[in-house]
Amino acid sequence: MKIGLISDTHIPAMGTEPPPEVITAFEGVDVILHAGDINIPSCIEWLERIAPVHASSSFFATAVEAAPRVSQPVIVELEGHTIGLIHKLELMGLMEDVYPGFIDKEYLPSHSIRADLEGVFGKPVDIVVFGYTHEALIETHDGILFVNPGSTSMVKQVMKLGHVALLEFTPHGPEAKIIDLASLRK
Repeated sequence: MKIGLISDTHIPAMGTEPPPEVITAFEGVDVILHAGDINIPSCIEWLERIAPVHASSSFFATAVEAAPRVSQPVIVELEGHTIGLIHKLELMGLMEDVYPGFIDKEYLPSHSIRADLEGVFGKPVDIVVFGYTHEALIETHDGILFVNPGSTSMVKQVMKLGHVALLEFTPHGPEAKIIDLASLRK
């Protein structure tokens, strides 16, 4: 199974729809997980032309983003994997936002990542997909895969073509990779 991961599309502020390079990046995906900051339903409808979509709203969701298709947080069960999907990942053992390398450097040793995630999602998860920071990240902690696909149109808060990610289930376990949308520009 191949899963497209996307976050922080910020439509319509960043355009009328996600960048067209997303179509190329998500070619052949079975499902898409959107980790929030969707802003308008047409963004989900656009993605649904590619594959079925599960989406999380942002923590400050507008009435539009709080449409029936999105909620905060979301649990997705796929091929024996439990995926926690959320916009802003807040962990009790980390007093900062989740940026690349912060869990290794800043996570309080008195806390359990697994227990903190169960508190967020209400059940154990083995994969976490989140957004909010606009910085792409793939890390594994305590056997749990963390993926932030970054933003499609803002990199480190600068307006420019950004990233999505792909997640695949292999015989060796789940594997994720970041796709730089600029590398797909025609």
